[in-house]
Amino acid sequence: MNLPYELTLGWRYTRAGRATRKNGFISFISGASMLGIALGVAALIIVLSVMNGFQKEVRDRMLGVLAHIEVFAPGGAALPDLDLTMKEVKAHPQVLGAAPFIAAQALLARGEDIKGALVRGVDPALEGDVTDIFATRAGVPSVLQRLQSGAFGVVLGLDLARNLGVREGDTVTLIAPSGQVTPAGVVPRLKQMVVVGTFDSGHYEYDAGLVLLHQDDAARIFRLEGPTGIRLKIANLHQAREVAQQLAGTLSGDLLLRDWTRTNRTWFAAVQLEKRMMFIILTLIVAVAAFNLVSTLVMTVTDKRADIAILRTLGASPRSIMGVFVVQGAMVGIVGTVSGLVLGLGVAFNIDVIVPALENLLGASFLPRDVYLISRMPSDPQSTDIVPIALISLVLAFVATLYPSWRASRVNPAEALRHE
Repeated sequence: MNLPYELTLGWRYTRAGRATRKNGFISFISGASMLGIALGVAALIIVLSVMNGFQKEVRDRMLGVLAHIEVFAPGGAALPDLDLTMKEVKAHPQVLGAAPFIAAQALLARGEDIKGALVRGVDPALEGDVTDIFATRAGVPSVLQRLQSGAFGVVLGLDLARNLGVREGDTVTLIAPSGQVTPAGVVPRLKQMVVVGTFDSGHYEYDAGLVLLHQDDAARIFRLEGPTGIRLKIANLHQAREVAQQLAGTLSGDLLLRDWTRTNRTWFAAVQLEKRMMFIILTLIVAVAAFNLVSTLVMTVTDKRADIAILRTLGASPRSIMGVFVVQGAMVGIVGTVSGLVLGLGVAFNIDVIVPALENLLGASFLPRDVYLISRMPSDPQSTDIVPIALISLVLAFVATLYPSWRASRVNPAEALRHE
């Protein structure tokens, strides 16, 4: 018996051969196994693609506000030699842009509303070199150009401005954390600031808590001699950690470096852990569907005992008999896996159309912006996820066929034909 015949017979058994009630049930179980594998594979692809897209979307929006690398002095002090440090960081071939900054925390008040905020003093001329959302585009000047030294203007995140109920031209009060010592005690330093614009990064955490002002104004308010650090943009954001380590060995003075992967390390670690757990959980669904093949093949072997006996008497070897049922199980696994790949990739690549349609149909929002940081369902199918999913599904289906196929190869022809 050659391989093509085994393939033909295995495929015929997959379709259940004779139109009897028993064979119809076997065909139904076989179809259910295919469907289970297909749905499991599709679910894995869709979920992992959404998690990849969610991570990429949040990362890109974070980096629209954050720098790839930050160089700063310990304790929030001013850099000892700004010009020298700027020259040293720009000498690295990976560095595309550098901009000084002042980082501090403060309270922002408007009437009875008070919000905590991260205050960043920036150089409007250089900030666009390191922050994408503030880059100057053709014919569209950056909102940061409205910040003038000594004017004490601020640019607020869109959600922070909404929470305070302010618009462009309104005034807010900036309350510095360290106050002035007077005979009456410590008095907080207050400064009236004019809102000169807002920005929308698409990342709720920063849109609801970031305040930008000119670095000269920030130095006066927080009583600093100059910028506390330098923000860097590099050519390959995935090499930020390596570039930071290289810079740490070349910069003069006692300076600290932090790359973007460490700025939100807890969040990225949580996403990676969730992705691994979802992969394991959903793989179990594929495993359950794959091992349904065991019951399918056991029933097929029981039903085909007479056929097996006839094949044996015609000269078929036990190995060939085993091959027939391995082919049957493999067919189910291959068809189920391919169907799952087609379904999963179809949904993953069109999720930006499917989810809004479901939201409109159900009248619900699946991603509240203040909870999930972004408001639309992202998707990013990656071959590093899809290839292992397909291989695992095929391997599980193949393993599930081994025992029933071995049982089929052990059928005794005389015993099988005695009751026929």
